[in-house]
Amino acid sequence: MQLTEKQINTLLAKLPQLKTEIQKVIVGQDAILDELLVAFLAGGHCLLEGVPGLAKTLIVKTMSQALQLAFRRIQFTPDLMPTDIIGTEILEEDHATGKRFFKFNKGPLFANIILADEINRTPPKTQSALLEAMQEFEVTYGGQTYPLDKPFFILATQNPIEQAGTYPLPEAQLDRFLLLIKIGYPTEQEEFEVLNRTTGTRNADVQAIISADEILQAQALVRQVTINEDLTRYVSQLIRATRPDTTTVDYVKEWVR
Repeated sequence: MQLTEKQINTLLAKLPQLKTEIQKVIVGQDAILDELLVAFLAGGHCLLEGVPGLAKTLIVKTMSQALQLAFRRIQFTPDLMPTDIIGTEILEEDHATGKRFFKFNKGPLFANIILADEINRTPPKTQSALLEAMQEFEVTYGGQTYPLDKPFFILATQNPIEQAGTYPLPEAQLDRFLLLIKIGYPTEQEEFEVLNRTTGTRNADVQAIISADEILQAQALVRQVTINEDLTRYVSQLIRATRPDTTTVDYVKEWVR
């Protein structure tokens, strides 16, 4: 459906409103919120990395409240199995005929926003269960393919310290994330504001700003933005310059992995 100019302006006006709503809970982190919005508009997934206590989980939960989307949180642990994420078949009985049949019971992956908390705490077998979902927006179980609801975002968190007992994400898994967002410590004033907010009785009321249909419209709108060919060529040259076999820069061959 082609949007009118008025509809486009109304849609674009909701983006700063969304950020303002999230900042009712999250202090500072302007760049982080902008990067998350970029990923949402581009239809990509994000990997958030930071030490404990920097509100990685809170940012994702607050964003889900400001979006009219189904939200599920998955705590990744060493004993988590792929079926715990995707779902599994259960045996049911038709009371009218007495016949038994297998029915696919959908797992927590069937939502719009998935918080994959501490994704590097689970073994590669379970991590790989996300690959098809992140790339194809569908999952396969028992030879049957099940489409996921759109929009579909996976926001994963990982702790860069305490690597004992963790499983580093393989390259194929990292490639599924559009952005790696590194969260640092807040400024002194921001930390003071965090203390003020969390030592009282105040509870921020986060309102839903954008619906699922509006997000899909915004994503379609992004695809319609014209990109100059010179810019596209420059991006291509930057990418090729990072590859050891095509670059002419010696330090890239030595230092870029």
